[in-house]
Amino acid sequence: MSRFSFSIAATDGAARTGTIEMERGLIRTPAFMPVGTAATVKAMKPADVEESGADIILGNTYHLMLRPGAERVHRLGGLHQLMGWTKPILTDSGGYQVMSLADLTKRSEEGVSFKSHLDGTRHLLSPERSIEIQRLLGSNITMAFDELVPTTSTREVQAAAMERSMRWAKRSHDAFFAAEEHAAHNAIFGIQQGALDEGLRKASADALIDIGFDGYAVGGLAVGEGQEAMFACLDYAPRQLPEHQPRYLMGVGKPDDIVGAVERGIDMFDCVMPTRSGRTGQAFTRDGPINLRNARFAEDPGPLDPECPCPVCATWGRAYIHHLVRAQEILGAMLMTEHNIWFYETLMADLRGAISDGHLTPFANAFRARYQKPKGE
Repeated sequence: MSRFSFSIAATDGAARTGTIEMERGLIRTPAFMPVGTAATVKAMKPADVEESGADIILGNTYHLMLRPGAERVHRLGGLHQLMGWTKPILTDSGGYQVMSLADLTKRSEEGVSFKSHLDGTRHLLSPERSIEIQRLLGSNITMAFDELVPTTSTREVQAAAMERSMRWAKRSHDAFFAAEEHAAHNAIFGIQQGALDEGLRKASADALIDIGFDGYAVGGLAVGEGQEAMFACLDYAPRQLPEHQPRYLMGVGKPDDIVGAVERGIDMFDCVMPTRSGRTGQAFTRDGPINLRNARFAEDPGPLDPECPCPVCATWGRAYIHHLVRAQEILGAMLMTEHNIWFYETLMADLRGAISDGHLTPFANAFRARYQKPKGE
């Protein structure tokens, strides 16, 4: 088996379905990666994540480098052994946290100096250190280190950040392949930047292609620009990237975001939304999200989603889960999260089937008609 390969089995318009093959296992695309920020998909056991249909999960470089520490994880056998997950793991580079914690950071060509939000200690995260951390964690898909700026920044700021990200991409690439034993069994993705500017996105894509990566991410979206602006960017950004390599849209998103992005040629997704919503009382259903804290569910015996195949919907009703959520019982967060992850993974399976059958447009239109229908209709 090669360390990394991607094959496209079927297309429907710009959408594709296929398989990524790695030593740790196969990843069916389009794929949704549950987020395991701190070496855990919150409120779920790894076996239950796998049962939902997930082929790959995501770990967070920034959080894991601070706690429990990359070197410690390495001494304990890596993320797979530590958390009991046998399938592939993708690790982000820490670039998003650099933007979100801007008040604690100082940027330079060398990298980003930042103060830990946990204990105030100072750290330097450079392309080389980011790649080293991801290697120590045992990442199967490593992400290049990049600089993310808000889409509301001036074009001058966006251009400077994109150009620096491309210099950092080359340093990330070189650092990854310098660790020959790890690189022989794993993969690295580059990250396209350029905010909402088509010209900057094209320049970024060309630079990444010149460096050469196993896959390519569309970065810098889902940061508050709104669905319409994001889709406008996705009308051109994926086409600027290689056709026969995976395209990963980072940090997306809502179910209807995912459907629209798949229609535009995206193959991989991640988002904290299904797990975060599970901890705050929101369940995803084919008829849109519902808030289980609402009193109208207090005596509703029906499942969260009557069409959902998950163990939660097969066993417990809305009234019981409403009680757990209102009582702040841990089981409430567990059941809600499990259902939400199943909802996302079932949606991905449905998208793969629709593409294979050549019926993506009617499937997507029918999904949106139900999911986005105003409540009460």
